[in-house]
Amino acid sequence: MSPAITLATARRILTQLRHDHRTLGLIVGLPTLLMILLRYVLDRPEAFDRYGPMLLAVFPFTVMFIVTSIATLRERTGGTLERLMTMPLGRLDLLLGYALAFGLTALVQVGVAATVALTWLGLDLRGSVWTLLALTLLAALLGVALGLFASAFARTEFQAVQFMPAFVLPQLLLAGLFVPRDEMATALRWAADAMPLAYLVEAMRELTGHTALTGTLVRDMTVIAGCTALALLLGAATLPRRTP
Repeated sequence: MSPAITLATARRILTQLRHDHRTLGLIVGLPTLLMILLRYVLDRPEAFDRYGPMLLAVFPFTVMFIVTSIATLRERTGGTLERLMTMPLGRLDLLLGYALAFGLTALVQVGVAATVALTWLGLDLRGSVWTLLALTLLAALLGVALGLFASAFARTEFQAVQFMPAFVLPQLLLAGLFVPRDEMATALRWAADAMPLAYLVEAMRELTGHTALTGTLVRDMTVIAGCTALALLLGAATLPRRTP
């Protein structure tokens, strides 16, 4: 692994994103627009305070999954990855470069969405704002990692989009947004316990209900970070072997 190669890969991806105004607008603007829509759909401050923090993390997760899976697929199908793997470039260098580039973009995305939610939309948060930002950024990075992994199983951009409901919707249904996990049937609860989005929702509930860090919140953040690292490692395993 070479930090210089990782940074060079990240710079290349960021340069591509900077010239792709539609994708950049989707990444930065869509979660904020969805938060604004949610605020006026709920139309009650107490309801927005309850669901807003959870969806503030879910929206970046979903957007980054879609954007990352499609962007990576383009490089796979266009032959860019094969050409890159003929160079002295390790698999982990490549994946970390992608993660760094999209992670920096996600940082801007999260900052804009959280600022609008906490100021204009009046989101009332009992926990720390910094913890909220860290959790939301973790959610976006999880979307990046899963998107990198999912891109290996698609052959076209249409197939990559189809993976979004396959990877995201089951997690949304079982994450505890609609029904607490403790009230689910045993088989569904076991399935939910294996899904990282369930820990993200639980962490956001802890953040909105407590002013200080709790053991459950720390555990959930650790699980999310671990799932992100695991997805990156699995994504690296799907990359083509280096050509001698």
